[in-house]
Amino acid sequence: MITVTVIGKPDCHLCEVASDVIDAVVAELPDALAEDIEIVEQSILDDTALYEQWWEKIPVVLINGDLHGHWRVTPDRLRTALEEAAR
Repeated sequence: MITVTVIGKPDCHLCEVASDVIDAVVAELPDALAEDIEIVEQSILDDTALYEQWWEKIPVVLINGDLHGHWRVTPDRLRTALEEAAR
């Protein structure tokens, strides 16, 4: 299982864009890989530690707990990272 975690907050335009990019990339992946991906959304407003660590960098994307990127999500880079995580 590959876990993609999106750390953001409600009413964050960049967070919504990041989630849309992630959904689109996963939808384009082969079914066997897409079915092995779990997308988890976390809000910095619900967790003080997340807020302290990431508040100025949201949205933050983690793949299997490792930082993939923040602020903007690039479809090609995300696709490559997910394919590498599947190996």
